[in-house]
Amino acid sequence: MTVAAIEATGLGKRFAGVGRRERWALRGCSFRIPAGRVCALVGPNGAGKSTLLAHAAGLLAPTEGAVRVLGTAPADARERLAYVAQDKPLYPQLTVGETLRMGRELNPERWDMAAAERIIEGTGPSSALDHGQRVRSLSGGQRTRVALALALGKRPELLLLDEPMADLDPLTRHQLMGALMADAEEHGTTVVISSHILTELADACDYLLLVDGGRVRLGGEVEDILGAHRLVTGAARDLGDLAPHTVVESRTTGRGQTALIRPEGPLDSTWQTAEPSLEELLLAHLRSPDAPVLLTPSAGPPQGDGNGDGNGDHDRTAVAA
Repeated sequence: MTVAAIEATGLGKRFAGVGRRERWALRGCSFRIPAGRVCALVGPNGAGKSTLLAHAAGLLAPTEGAVRVLGTAPADARERLAYVAQDKPLYPQLTVGETLRMGRELNPERWDMAAAERIIEGTGPSSALDHGQRVRSLSGGQRTRVALALALGKRPELLLLDEPMADLDPLTRHQLMGALMADAEEHGTTVVISSHILTELADACDYLLLVDGGRVRLGGEVEDILGAHRLVTGAARDLGDLAPHTVVESRTTGRGQTALIRPEGPLDSTWQTAEPSLEELLLAHLRSPDAPVLLTPSAGPPQGDGNGDGNGDHDRTAVAA
């Protein structure tokens, strides 16, 4: 296999809790994200998404297992990656222009001022940020643009974004997402973006990682994961009629029944079938935490992790990439 942008094997992180109680934010995560992909990292609040990104950025050390970034330890890859955290930490006393110059001084060999300026300028004079304005006086959305400008200006091989668009208005969010994706395509940057805005991720991302309860539930090419599932509808009946297919979720509404399944052969012709949307698929899996793990071949670790946590080879369903 080629070098992965991120590769985790049995990754786990335990935090101390109140009254000596401990909490596992991640447990037994084994997956790969190939280089050059735009990966949507999705899951409910508290699922472990931010913890996973912080490990990839080299800001946290695993309690168990390991994670490698661009073929090396995260600490050794920091010059080649950029990370925008949810709180987007910046120096409030600096101006926008001083912040960009600081980025250039900290990254003298890789800095791309033109890429950073494109984010600062926005879509025209009316949306451009004032270089003389101090960061402390910027709105949340404006600080987001400065943080993204620093990240793109670094010209990273791997761009890690943790809920980057949450405080932007819909138009600015759409414009910035377009600019990020165009830049990633031009330079072959791997992007891992955590977000709750599923419709925008569906349009921008070609890879998926669903994290829930601190473990990886789905991973791989969006097209292949969608193709491995079918949304079936018909008259309400016994779920035995769907054997031997894997039923992820089934819901009865009135006299009808709708189920998300992974077909294991031909379907009874009495069922109406369709390919689910990404949102339908993700919501069904989130409502069904006991559904079997699904990793496409490119998302699985090179060898079984053998830790018996539910992410090992014996529990994984693979689909052809």
